[in-house]
Amino acid sequence: MDTAAPFSPPGHVALIGFMCSGKSTVGRLLASQLGLPFRDLDRVIEERVGPLTPFFQREGEEAFRSIERVVLGELLSGPPVLISTGGGTPMSFDNMERLRAGSTTVWLDVPLADLMPRIVRAGGDRPLLFGLKGDALNERVRELLAEREGTYAQADIIVQAAASPAVVAEHIVRALEVAQSR
Repeated sequence: MDTAAPFSPPGHVALIGFMCSGKSTVGRLLASQLGLPFRDLDRVIEERVGPLTPFFQREGEEAFRSIERVVLGELLSGPPVLISTGGGTPMSFDNMERLRAGSTTVWLDVPLADLMPRIVRAGGDRPLLFGLKGDALNERVRELLAEREGTYAQADIIVQAAASPAVVAEHIVRALEVAQSR
């Protein structure tokens, strides 16, 4: 009989990656497996400002990123949680440095060929892609991904995340176990 306690990370775990990479879906599963509360950064912000796309359109990206930075700081200064960040969170201010200093960061790396169908299914509800379709959508996604990949690659753990959410979560648990045993 296996009496070993389930793996528990030493603090916060933060999932980073491009929009539609599975951060929220994988995050919920992973949080349950790790025994951590789950906090979706975008949903926490929505609790304060309302739906993100209208806020983004009304107030602009700079206003959104300022609120995002504050909320991220609050989460990182509280008790351990699993944080699903927004796709652009690591790109703004010193957020990536703060994430790396205050959590174990995990990049959900999804190839563009797998990412595009997810983005199309999401229906263009992302503020930075709002109203784009076809070639314009593809081009914008490629631009954003090219801008962000270098920052995402600074994560403590990189997981190929094109598989099912359950498989991705299991890969992350194993990677966290290995990282903690070092």
